[in-house]
Amino acid sequence: MIGTPSMTATSRKGKLVLLVEDEPDIAEVIRLTLERDGFQTEWCPTGEQALERIRSERDDVDLVMLDIILPGIDGHEVCRRIRSDEKLEDLPVIMLTSLTEETDMVVGLGMGADDYVRKPFSGPELVARTRAALRRQRRPEPNSEGRIITIGPLEIDPDRHGVRVDGKNVHLTLAEYRLLYFLACNPGRAFTRQDLLPHVVGEGVYVIDRNIDVHVRNVRKKVGPCSRYIVTVRGIGYRFEAEAG
Repeated sequence: MIGTPSMTATSRKGKLVLLVEDEPDIAEVIRLTLERDGFQTEWCPTGEQALERIRSERDDVDLVMLDIILPGIDGHEVCRRIRSDEKLEDLPVIMLTSLTEETDMVVGLGMGADDYVRKPFSGPELVARTRAALRRQRRPEPNSEGRIITIGPLEIDPDRHGVRVDGKNVHLTLAEYRLLYFLACNPGRAFTRQDLLPHVVGEGVYVIDRNIDVHVRNVRKKVGPCSRYIVTVRGIGYRFEAEAG
């Protein structure tokens, strides 16, 4: 079996995935699947234990695989707390769910999850999703050349993956940052949601029609007065309009 909570892998040959799952049998299947493909794993059966583990040794954890239904605080709340912590905001999070309602997935995306895997899942799918999330984390922004983009009070710094409004830092998830950056690099051009998805969440992820809408809503909320730059184009999608009123 998977062993005691927060069991630490004995070596660091591969990326470390923190499994947050209250069912030991399911956690054991995930552990075997990932370790067979070269990953290291640790297990936490509750959200509280997972947050304590991540915060104590952030640099050791490369990705969190997080069940939604947990004792105590649920997976959505764990994800929200991860994303609200400046030191953890770039940590990839994959949600595991047996829930089939689209609204549950939209909630998770709104909390900053990078991807969803539905139970029951296949081993190859789980590994592919894990590798895709890790690739997206380290993928450089195309054609950034270190150029800081400034539009009114909005400043986007691709070297830092940083965003400021009126000189104050704005904490975006990686997907939110990529959405804002891509639109700002292509002002005046309207993009469909399908156009935007590869630039925001990458390939090989679970996609629903509202993914982009959720990310746009989150970005608008976080950038405050600069939300006017992201214009909804009815029947199409979105565009970035630097002169938007």
